[in-house]
Amino acid sequence: MITVQQLHPLFMGEIGNIDLRQPLDKDTVDALSDGINKHAVLVFHDQFIDDEQQQQFSRNFGDLETTVRAYRRDFVPRLDVHMADISNLDENNRVLPANDRRRLNALGNRLWHSDSSFKRVPARFSLLSARTIPAEGGETQFADMRAAWDAMPDKMKARVEGMICEHTQLYSRGKIGFTDWSEEERVKMAPVPQLMVRTHPGSGRKSIFLSSHAGRIRGMEEPEARMLLLDLTEFATQPQFVYTHVWKVGDLVMWDNRCTMHRAREYDETQVRDLHRTTVSDGRPTVPEELAA
Repeated sequence: MITVQQLHPLFMGEIGNIDLRQPLDKDTVDALSDGINKHAVLVFHDQFIDDEQQQQFSRNFGDLETTVRAYRRDFVPRLDVHMADISNLDENNRVLPANDRRRLNALGNRLWHSDSSFKRVPARFSLLSARTIPAEGGETQFADMRAAWDAMPDKMKARVEGMICEHTQLYSRGKIGFTDWSEEERVKMAPVPQLMVRTHPGSGRKSIFLSSHAGRIRGMEEPEARMLLLDLTEFATQPQFVYTHVWKVGDLVMWDNRCTMHRAREYDETQVRDLHRTTVSDGRPTVPEELAA
């Protein structure tokens, strides 16, 4: 039977007594589902898995997304299309040079975000496996969006309830000055609508759905919308809502994008940082079709 130790007063669970290389029975999958519904982020240590094993484990929780890097015609994958390459390596496993567009694009991961909020159907879970870690830096921080909602003033809750935001990577990368997109990518990355406030189905708790990919709020002037999004993000990422995970090789961290945000931290990019991510689709959009246009 798995064990769970809470790592933060509000969220984060460390899972013990499990080997993710092995197929899991229904009772274990159900226990992990209950764990992530409660804790929002699960940490597994000493899981020395390969990509096939990671995909097999991830599929216990839903269908896997494919990487958006495949939108670009000149994309040369280092990993399978169901694996997001969270590394500073090229297709030949060489460290990317400082001016490489892939490295510059990836700097946007240091902004607070929710994975795939720029897709019409956003992500449910992300599962990130640490294969090579630099000597220092490169941590991942997580913020609990359910706790942030609970602490939000009632006046602000009433203001944002029912709002629809538009999300795209064009917004998030534009914040750091990255604009090197092909026309094909720009078309495929057209803004998509997402609800600002969601009810998390696994816990029944409300959550504020924020991300650096959000840049507009329907019915609001853009400068006002961006200021509101900045204010909400600042509120939701106060220290009391945040946990910092310091990676070790063999760690796998699984998080619920419906009720968390996360960001990567700086590290010496002359050293290798190689993590592989699988992403489970949420299966349905947050905004019904009749309200999406």
